[in-house]
Amino acid sequence: MTRPLSLDLRERVVGAIDGGASCRAAAARFGISPSMAVKWHRLWRETGSVAPRAQGGDRRSDRIEALGPAIFAMVEAAVHITLAEIAERLEARHGERFAPSTVHRFFRR
Repeated sequence: MTRPLSLDLRERVVGAIDGGASCRAAAARFGISPSMAVKWHRLWRETGSVAPRAQGGDRRSDRIEALGPAIFAMVEAAVHITLAEIAERLEARHGERFAPSTVHRFFRR
């Protein structure tokens, strides 16, 4: 994944737009796309900052983490249970559908 462009560049683009330049002219001046200049200026107007938002990260594991006690109870009851069996039981008992690979990542965490 690429890194966000520098905060200094973002501030200079927004400063140029606030100084009277059009978004397209500011983008050409600083070598970025016009759509990026528009997005940065909108972000500045809405939040007062042009700092990049957080990238990446886990946004889905909270579903399976919430079922952690149930998963550990299944393993205690049947020590040799497979990942696929755990996934099937989670769907049957809790209505949550997970791939066996998701269950594996749960145990790795």
